[in-house]
This record gives sequence, C-alpha cells and structure tokens, in this order.
Amino acid sequence: MKYRTLGNTDLNASIIALGTWGLGGGSVWGDTDISSADDLLSAGADCGINYIDTAPVYGMGRSEELLGKALAGRRDKFLLQTKCSLNWRKGDGTFKYARDGYTVNNNTGREAIHKDVEESLQRMHTDYIDLLVVHYVNSSWPAAETVSALEELIQEGKIRAYGISNSQPDDLDAYAASGNPALVQEQYSLLAPFHGEAYFPACTKHHTTFQVYGALEEGYLTGPEHLIRTYQPGDIRARLPWNTEPYQKNLQNLYDEVWTPLTRKYNCSYANLFEAWTLNQYDNLSLLIGCRHPETILDTVSCLNLSLKQEDLQLLSETAKPVQVKELDK
Repeated sequence: MKYRTLGNTDLNASIIALGTWGLGGGSVWGDTDISSADDLLSAGADCGINYIDTAPVYGMGRSEELLGKALAGRRDKFLLQTKCSLNWRKGDGTFKYARDGYTVNNNTGREAIHKDVEESLQRMHTDYIDLLVVHYVNSSWPAAETVSALEELIQEGKIRAYGISNSQPDDLDAYAASGNPALVQEQYSLLAPFHGEAYFPACTKHHTTFQVYGALEEGYLTGPEHLIRTYQPGDIRARLPWNTEPYQKNLQNLYDEVWTPLTRKYNCSYANLFEAWTLNQYDNLSLLIGCRHPETILDTVSCLNLSLKQEDLQLLSETAKPVQVKELDK
C-alpha cells in the first residue's frame, strides 16, 4: 500500500480509500449486516487500507451504525471520514431529494453541522471523526459560517480535519479564505473528467488533496456486461447515459478495440486499468472506491502495482473523448 498526507494535516492515509455507500443498503443495494462491515474492514486492513469513507445518508444511518460496530476494538487502526449537511430531519434545510420514504435536506449552517456530527458520533460509537466532509456545498449559508462551525468542532476535539464535496473550485477558494480544507471529494473518471480537470489548479493552489469518487462509473468501467443491464427506476445507474445510444455502441467498440487488448497487455482487470489511469492524472490524489465484497478490495489494490506506459495513458484519454460526458445526474 502507498500512503499520502491529506492536505495540510498530519493524517497519513492510504491512497486507496474504502467507500461504504453500499453498506447503507436500501433500494439500491439491498440488505446489509454487521458481517459485511466486519469482512470489508478486515480485508482492507490486510491490504494496508486505513482510510474509510461513509456518510449519514448512506442508508439513513445504516452505514455509520454498521461501521461503528465493526470498528469496535480497532478504531485507532483507521482514519474515519464521514460527512455533514445532508439530513432527514423534518424541515431542516433546503430540499435535496427523496429516497426510500425519506426526505433529505441540505443544511450547511452552524447549528445543523454540530447536530450532524453529534448524531454521527453516536451512531459510530466514537469520540472523534478524523475528517468531516461537507456533503454538498450550499450557497444558502455563507462559507465563513460553515468553516467557523468546522473550526469549532476541531477545537472541541470532535473532528481532526475537514473538506468539501460536490462543489466548485470557487467554493474551495471561499472555504480556504476562512479556514484550511484538507480535501475535496469530487466525481471524476475517464468517462467524465471535465470537473476534475477544472478543479486540479485550485487544489494545487491550496495544497488540498483531490479525492476521486465514481472512477469506475457505477460499474460501467468494470466490464462490457454492464452496458446491457437494466436498472430499476431510482437506481443511480439508470440515470447514467452509457447504456443508451450512441454511447452504448461506442463504449462496446472501445471495450473490443482498445480496453480489452490493454487488459491483456498488462494482465489486469478492467477496473485496475481505469484505476491506474486515474492515479496518473494528478499527483495529490486519493482514490475512493466503493466496495461491498472483500474480493473487490483485493482486486483494487492491485492497481497500485500497475505501471501504464505513457503512450497507453494517452491512448485511453484520446479514444475516450467520443463517450465522455460533461455533466452527470448523480
């Protein structure tokens, strides 16, 4: 495993972070239990992963609760990252979305952030959170107010550092003007690289780690079989464009003519190919990969041993242009 210090902190995190959205279950992922969380943490630890990401809204507390139980007796072995701003408290913030019978609101005000953290600490049976991420930046509240609340939480010893997600480079500038954000967590992939590319200069300016989510695009970059699957309404994968024309045909051609030959050349999985490409795009990058099964972790860490030649990195970037999308409905 390789490690990287997050932003201007002393948090030494594995470059690969374990995403636990799937532990939340619900209509997208189905039932989950404590054994799933135990197995994931054990497999991650065996591979040197010490960085875990979750959020209150992953299963409306379910992911955090399972992680809290699985972390018992080994909390100090992991950097624990969760989020704030999204809640399902009635009328607390601006409407964000409805899912599984819950109405989710977005609130980045001081009182809401403090309340979010207290609830997360209780669910996870821990005294502190290593890194707290504002799940969705919300212009209804000034960045200075949000940063002030986050700095208060550091002073209280309840969090060690903070970051932002689902934001714009200007948001990082605004947060950095009042504080010291260690991380931005944003969507980025070979199929949708534009937001990340626009964000990299701001991260460099503020020495902020860029954490990628969506590098495998919900499975569309893990194998051609995903191109012909059907998904239930409400499933995030049903809203992505790559199982519709002309994307589907163009992607199938890329699998046949470019990607499959490259996996044979490097003797790697499709996921490893695109994970390795992602890690080559920015020098201060954290790769967040959602996992529900230990074998996914075992495959993921293999990407760290994959050294793609420069001409193949360029080939991937150039040939993907016809199927790239600027904005995604996530």
